[in-house]
Amino acid sequence: MQNSADFSGLWIPLITPFSQGAVDHPALTRLVHHLRTTGIAGFVACGSTGEAAALDKEEQLAVLDTVLQAAGGLPTVMGLSNYHLPHTLAWVKTLASRPLVGLLVPAPHYIRPSQAGLLQWFHAIADASALPLIVYDIPYRTGVRIELDTLRELSRHPGIQAIKDCGGDAGKTQALLAEGRLQVLAGEDAQIFSTAALGGHGAIAASAHVQTAQFVRVLTLLREGRLEEARIGWRPLLPLMEAMFAEPNPAPLKALLAHQGFITNELRSPMTQATPAHAERVVQLCAAIVPT
Repeated sequence: MQNSADFSGLWIPLITPFSQGAVDHPALTRLVHHLRTTGIAGFVACGSTGEAAALDKEEQLAVLDTVLQAAGGLPTVMGLSNYHLPHTLAWVKTLASRPLVGLLVPAPHYIRPSQAGLLQWFHAIADASALPLIVYDIPYRTGVRIELDTLRELSRHPGIQAIKDCGGDAGKTQALLAEGRLQVLAGEDAQIFSTAALGGHGAIAASAHVQTAQFVRVLTLLREGRLEEARIGWRPLLPLMEAMFAEPNPAPLKALLAHQGFITNELRSPMTQATPAHAERVVQLCAAIVPT
């Protein structure tokens, strides 16, 4: 029987700091300590922003344990991405020993299964997990779109409670919001405002590593129906968010966090650093934002 969870609010999909090729756990601790005081709902460890595909299982567990220790009681979700179902189910059992509130689960990458195959995939994981699932709909990473009817069917499973919506389909997003069977979290940073204004529950947003309190304030204002104030807070964030994803994530974000002194500007191959000109642009855009 799955536990239930509330995934409302702003969640930070944490970067994984590196130093000389190894995970930099002290830097990760400092970053989590900083972010936990900003009004966020919680953390996501080992997502795509965390370069999880470049971490082996032991490293992923070590990252997760560092986040859990540093989070100060804030809830933590673990990213879970694979394409081998038995290995995935074994990993779910391993993660059950950690005090998580949920698992963020995309479609199996590379395989491009049918919708029936997607139902089998998510149902098998949800059946095996004592933790609720956030379905991660991100076709440009997995190669397969999760259709609305498939999401409706998944929402009937008691262990599938939310969606990180990177599907790029406004009609599908609005249908999910209207039906209310899944908590809808914006996964594309630029869609946070529209999703929240239409009744979405929150966001999992890489850009919100910085100017975090401003992102939290915008979501709070939208929840309170203070639309014009929310617009005023949102507009200055847009150029920064656009720049964050103008080169592959998390390279611009890591350049900015390195400039701010949180981490070393290091990524794991095949990821590369942001170009110097773009890194400087991101730094300038962030510095130009005046909190409202």
